[in-house]
Amino acid sequence: MVRSGRRSGSAPRSSVWLKDGDRRGRRGQPSGLDRDRITEATVRLLDAEGLAAFSMRRLAAELNVTAMSVYWYVDTKDDLLELALDHAFGELRLPGPAAGEDWRDRLRTLAREYRALLVRHPWLSPLAGSFLNIGPGALAFSRVVQQIIRGTGLPEHRMAGALLAVFQFVYGCGTYEGHFLARVAGAGLTPDEYYRQAVSVVTRVPDAAGVVEESAGILRARGGGTVEEMRERDFAFALDLLVAGIEAMASRDRA
Repeated sequence: MVRSGRRSGSAPRSSVWLKDGDRRGRRGQPSGLDRDRITEATVRLLDAEGLAAFSMRRLAAELNVTAMSVYWYVDTKDDLLELALDHAFGELRLPGPAAGEDWRDRLRTLAREYRALLVRHPWLSPLAGSFLNIGPGALAFSRVVQQIIRGTGLPEHRMAGALLAVFQFVYGCGTYEGHFLARVAGAGLTPDEYYRQAVSVVTRVPDAAGVVEESAGILRARGGGTVEEMRERDFAFALDLLVAGIEAMASRDRA
């Protein structure tokens, strides 16, 4: 399930999905604009420049309109960010209940999709914890997640914990990988070049060098290949561990 959060000591943000979003028919509607076009431009800017650089003024310039024209469609910057967040969730290719495909295959497919989404849009992970996540894209995701977990055979009181284990793991992997690739791009290097330089730097730090030496056997056993290949192998195995754990817990509860 898509989890939401809030800042300490503050009330949940008012959701754009609870507001009257239909402003058609009002006088003074800016020509050539609509909420979909504004949302798509917001996603493009967030991808290109990041969350910290995003502003209503920057978006208006991208659309070649005034900031007031954008406010005709949304009340606040938060509304736009929530729309962009749900638009991104709408990109997920959700696995349907295909004949012969069990919950394990569907769970692996959805986990890989969610991880790829987080890597593709590094701004998504901080926003996912800032809103209620009740837009159509997020709800479709949550619905499929619940369908899959109900097929595991776990009793209902175990299901929330299983979802936490799988999707917080995926959230963490996708968030870390997105940040890593952003650092790589900022350095003008490939992931493999960045990794080799990072290892070289770390081994020159006395305290860190010892940790690297202690983990050398694990790294050798992990196997070679590119950074991407290593990440893929590690992710697949970790996901298999979680699936095996769900299977074991479901069997124990049925016994």
